[in-house]
Amino acid sequence: FAEECGDCHSAVPGKNKKGPSLTGVNGRKAGTVASFEGYSDAMKQSGITWSPEKIDAYITQPRKMVPGGKMKYDGLADANARADVIAYLLNLK
Repeated sequence: FAEECGDCHSAVPGKNKKGPSLTGVNGRKAGTVASFEGYSDAMKQSGITWSPEKIDAYITQPRKMVPGGKMKYDGLADANARADVIAYLLNLK
């Protein structure tokens, strides 16, 4: 998480950076952290509800999953690294 996400996202509830806090992301509708105002229209209108499968697809190819999104991240190709990030995110409550 620190290497792949930590520059732009926090694991602390209510602490946003360039992107929203990822605490409680599992089960949350995309673009709905009230304290974060930087969502793209594409993210807000994506209709995504975050699940491990959706997170995996998104961090693999963010621009493919949400065309027009603001996240400046090329994606994480390594499936094991993605699984580690997702496991970490699922523990953030």
